[in-house]
Amino acid sequence: MNQKELKEFLDEKVIQYNNQDFIESDPVQIPHLFSQKEDIEIAGFLSASIAWGNRKMIIKNSHKMMELMGNTPYDFVMSHSEDNLADLENFVHRTFNGKDFDGFIKGLQHIYKNHNGLEAVFAKNQEKDSLQKSISEFKKIFFEIDHLPRTQKHISDPLNNSAAKRINMYLRWMVRQDTKGVDLGIWKTISPSALSCPLDVHSGNVARKLGILSRKQNDAKALLELDTQLRKMDAADPVKYDFALFGLGVFEGF
Repeated sequence: MNQKELKEFLDEKVIQYNNQDFIESDPVQIPHLFSQKEDIEIAGFLSASIAWGNRKMIIKNSHKMMELMGNTPYDFVMSHSEDNLADLENFVHRTFNGKDFDGFIKGLQHIYKNHNGLEAVFAKNQEKDSLQKSISEFKKIFFEIDHLPRTQKHISDPLNNSAAKRINMYLRWMVRQDTKGVDLGIWKTISPSALSCPLDVHSGNVARKLGILSRKQNDAKALLELDTQLRKMDAADPVKYDFALFGLGVFEGF
């Protein structure tokens, strides 16, 4: 396929997968449960943070997270008691356990109490075509307070050459202005043009087969290479192609 044919092919796949049917099999359904801005962004952040492994288990455990917070995530973050945190003790999703959940609640409270919320932190360090510095600075702020060293591994740092798939997916949910109702687009201070594709094994393998990614590792260098190609196809909304790459990989075994 030449560049024009490739773009047409991927644009068709975006239309096929970027619609409300996508929600029922994806963890993006979790922030869709809420209407208050802070509930949406906290629910999204927590569910994106455990989004690796079996998708049904991710969704099941994300629902469990919401239930443990009384289905009022912002209120829980801001006004929890030590007894409330004790209720999180037995939570586990792969290597993310109750102690990590506890640390995330305290980190989120710090973000809202002292840094004006999640959107403000990510917006502060954005660059023209990248939020990777924003993610790195967010991680520093999130862990300014006392925390277990083990919990740090659950937030990736792109400046340490991570593709930061989960947090880039979260940013897509919050920022992308989606006319199809999948991504929530509640953050208006960050441009969708600065978003990066959530690069994982599926999207990476498809991108390589299509010739828009040559690097073999799914790391920050590969992400930059992929982002550069996707921006050539749509500079204003490059991460819409995540739907095409992910759909081709997961649903079509491309």
